Amino acid sequence: MSIFCIIDDKHVPLYRVLWISALPHFCGEEDCVREGQYEIRLEQGESLWATTAQRDEILAALEKWQGGMSSPDDGWAEEE
Repeated sequence: MSIFCIIDDKHVPLYRVLWISALPHFCGEEDCVREGQYEIRLEQGESLWATTAQRDEILAALEKWQGGMSSPDDGWAEEE
């Protein structure tokens, strides 16, 4: 497995990814070129934009890289 993923035509080390947006970008501006894309936040305040397919690939790569979780109940349950 590679430590790199491709985001918006760039090879990015997985360890630089801080978070990935759960919802696609929508700002309503007519000239927005990021509508429907997912923001991926990197270290040092950098952001990249990914398509749905790229987002899914990056999420899968991150889960595989960190060892994977079989279900959300494996230690990530929400407090009630």
